[in-house]
Amino acid sequence: MDNKKATLELGTKPVGGLLLQYAIPSMIAMTASSLYNIIDRAFIGQVVGADAIAGLGVTFPFMNLTAAFGAAVGVGASTAISVRLGQKDYGTAQRLLGNTVTLNLVIGISLAVICLTFLDPILRFFGASDQTLPYAREFMEVILAGNVITHMYFGMNAVLRAASKPRHAMYATIFTVAMNILLDVVFIWWWHWGIRGAAFATIISQTLAMIWQLWLFSDKKQLLHLRRGIYRLHSTLVNNILSIGISPFLMNVCACIIVIFMNNQFVRYGGDMAMGAYSIANSLGMMFVMFVMGVNQGMQPIAGYNYGAQKIDRLLRVLNLAILFATAIMVTGWLIAMFGAEACARLFTTDDTLIAMAARGIRINMLLFPVIGFQMVVTNFFQCIGKVKVSIFLSLSRQLLLLLPMLYVLPLFWKLDGVWYSLPASDAMAAIIALCMMIVYMRRFKKMEKATSTI
Repeated sequence: MDNKKATLELGTKPVGGLLLQYAIPSMIAMTASSLYNIIDRAFIGQVVGADAIAGLGVTFPFMNLTAAFGAAVGVGASTAISVRLGQKDYGTAQRLLGNTVTLNLVIGISLAVICLTFLDPILRFFGASDQTLPYAREFMEVILAGNVITHMYFGMNAVLRAASKPRHAMYATIFTVAMNILLDVVFIWWWHWGIRGAAFATIISQTLAMIWQLWLFSDKKQLLHLRRGIYRLHSTLVNNILSIGISPFLMNVCACIIVIFMNNQFVRYGGDMAMGAYSIANSLGMMFVMFVMGVNQGMQPIAGYNYGAQKIDRLLRVLNLAILFATAIMVTGWLIAMFGAEACARLFTTDDTLIAMAARGIRINMLLFPVIGFQMVVTNFFQCIGKVKVSIFLSLSRQLLLLLPMLYVLPLFWKLDGVWYSLPASDAMAAIIALCMMIVYMRRFKKMEKATSTI
């Protein structure tokens, strides 16, 4: 089968070409997704107003929380499938696909029901004020109603990459983004549905992409396909998925917790306008973070397959190349932030006060971006090879162990500036920790490489 041949190439084809083959589609998809996020917020900021941007900022941690459950299934399943394919255990890989579908249905629906029941208290907890609560509620009511679709869409895209179909995953994302922007024009600009229109655009576009994904997996000629007998949940497979997925789950939960505290600190020291500035700065920074996530997604099937096949030389080669690409991306982002912050801020709003606050926030937020690419790749690398505890530690070190205390300590001395500077300060320390951890494990990998070469 062509699909089986493509899978086997993960262990034979030159690593540099493979990484480009898998990373470029993911990066293009992430670029499109990032541009959508910027355009979506630009529509809302320009048409609805500055309060709507702040209200949308309140939804970030909430959406991160719901995404955490989807990431636990999608990333966990794709990594588990990649390792099984490397071991040539195709039957288990097939059953993992079916369990992924079932888990997404169960978790997606359950989470939506719970969150919709307690929506207003949750939004208040995430930092919504009397002014921003109506906007945040309008947006999240629609997003949560389609939560199961979002989970299934992202989960199937992750499995597509594990099944050696990175281009199809890219097509799904690009289609979603293009349809999203088109519907934004109709719902927000023409029909004046406001922030609720943006939410409807998101869910409708993801629904159409998900239908296409499921159609792809219905092809019985493919190595991985949907068929009878694979949907019943098996404790061993579920544990395999969730044990790997716990790392991205905790990463997203930590991001959720951090944004909650950041929103509250920004409101406390600078008001709703400061939170709106953070929303803009975070949107721009996330564009480059998502580029690196594209590199990580390209690395994942290659690293997982070769680790499963015990080809350590190829494993280390893809790691080094991914670090190089990620660093180049983040340096580019740093240059744009340092020399074009005002122009970037103007894309989101016409309010001069908000532009000035956002531009300064962009520069501070992205001050140490050149070292973030390395930290992200190393954290994801340990996740790819099933070193869950290490990946969790690296994730927690940056967000909970470092950033959270700084969010409270630094503002005591520098007020609003202290909130902003807590971001690059934690970035620097997290990169140092990742470097130390990588040095330790590189020695172990070198020993493994020597052992396998003598067999």
